[in-house]
Amino acid sequence: MKREKLVAGIETGIISKQGLIAHGRGEAFDYLIGERTLDSAMKATGAAASLLLAAEKPVISVNGNVAALATKGIIELSELINAPLEVNIFYRTEERMKKIKEMLEKQGAGKVLGDKSDARIPGIEHARSKVDREGIYSADVVLAPLEDGDRCEALIGMGKKVITIDLNPLSRTSKNATVSVVDDVERAIKNIISVIKERKKGKGKGKGKENLAASLENYDNKENLKEAIEEIVSRLKKGSMKMII
Repeated sequence: MKREKLVAGIETGIISKQGLIAHGRGEAFDYLIGERTLDSAMKATGAAASLLLAAEKPVISVNGNVAALATKGIIELSELINAPLEVNIFYRTEERMKKIKEMLEKQGAGKVLGDKSDARIPGIEHARSKVDREGIYSADVVLAPLEDGDRCEALIGMGKKVITIDLNPLSRTSKNATVSVVDDVERAIKNIISVIKERKKGKGKGKGKENLAASLENYDNKENLKEAIEEIVSRLKKGSMKMII
């Protein structure tokens, strides 16, 4: 079903051909984790929810793959935390930008940025450096699913908190982000929405800006990535033993 969504995205001009290659890499890691949400991913999800709730100006960065795979989820999350969506793509053409923006708006998205591109992220040369001044450029927290490693580093260098969703715990993006959720983008967005709704109801810890530090003090992104790798290795070892037996 995911592959069909991506193929449809290419046919409508939302996704680049390179997006299929990127998805294939992610699928390989999803097989390794068992196509499920790891315990380490849920820890990262809790930290991500805390950052988004405490943010003064959160923004959700959207590329072609995210728009095709998690349309409803990112729109719901955008409304839940009052964060605009900003279209930001590597293989940028004005036509693709327009098609992604129109698709999101047709699906019910409120504020969709990305077409102004009146600011630049310093330190990177490619098209993803182009951002809206009122969006990613001035955000304090950026949720950037399926992110590029160099842009993640550049955003961190600007003093922003970056939340990424990346199935590869070894990627440069995962290692440099403030919070890295090692999970499939659809599962991760659904989980973040669920946690935020619970926090807003007062059922979870870390509700509100005043509790941000307390909710994040025990979260270490590097340690959490190590835990994700250990979970993958443990699963593979168990699978190997079953094959031998």
